Amino acid sequence: MVSILDKYDLEETKQRRISREFQDYAYRLAVELEDTAHTAIYMRLAKNTPRPIIEQARLFVLGANHPTSKGRLFMWKLKQLREENKAEEK
Repeated sequence: MVSILDKYDLEETKQRRISREFQDYAYRLAVELEDTAHTAIYMRLAKNTPRPIIEQARLFVLGANHPTSKGRLFMWKLKQLREENKAEEK
């Protein structure tokens, strides 16, 4: 008899290492952007970047029509939002 969970590819090794909220958020973001190869980058961003800026970039990517690389589009939008933030501060 086949277990229901056997049908899914669960990455338990990565899930066990998550102990803080920002790590969970970063992992979910990487999965949502289909870019789990770069999970460490998203962890660093989630830890050091204000959450509203990350959310704006995430929503921009989710609203895009069939991007070739969601991760690349996310990073581009994040860079653009950071530059806008710096310009507003000056």
